[in-house]
Amino acid sequence: MQAVQQMIEQQVLRAAQEVEAQIDSELHAMENLDDDDIERLRQKRIDELKRLQQKRQVWAQKGHGEYREVEEKEFFKEMKGEERMVCHFYRSSLPCQVFDKHLAILAARHMETKFVRVHAEKAPFLTERLKVWMLPTLAIIRSEKTTDYVVGLDELGGTEDFSTEVLAARLAAAGAIFEDALPAARQAAPETQQRTMRQGGRSLRTESDEDSDFD
Repeated sequence: MQAVQQMIEQQVLRAAQEVEAQIDSELHAMENLDDDDIERLRQKRIDELKRLQQKRQVWAQKGHGEYREVEEKEFFKEMKGEERMVCHFYRSSLPCQVFDKHLAILAARHMETKFVRVHAEKAPFLTERLKVWMLPTLAIIRSEKTTDYVVGLDELGGTEDFSTEVLAARLAAAGAIFEDALPAARQAAPETQQRTMRQGGRSLRTESDEDSDFD
């Protein structure tokens, strides 16, 4: 754990230095701006905020912003059209409850991603199809394909007292949440946290799913 902590500190220091250099560069560039340049930048920022607000409204309508339980028969409908989704396969156990706590926090912070959970023992079809063999497991789904998994606690320090920031860094490294929504310290995930135990890439929908009860 000491080696991991040292690695985190090094990554945080490096990220802070990069941010400082970026700020210095932007301040230097702003010193040479005229009124027209400033107005263009202001309008560009306003347009970006409007687009983000529109996206947030769409995400909210699709159930983003909250951590919800879905049944097996609802899963494919919930996943359809989603760019980013994190699904927690769980059972009644302390490790799964710890994941629930952190995922509820992250769901509220990261509107760009849908967060759901599925009771593994009540979803035999999904667990077999996604080859979920250990609980808890987080399936990371991007554009309707499983691209990564977080299996158990090993990648998060091996104990149940890992922080929300550690899990956020792991999900950001997998592309499941936006890195630019994280403070610099959270973006700096050490190599031991970025390693994946299993990687997917399998499509969750096949031609046979078109006529299934999940759609």
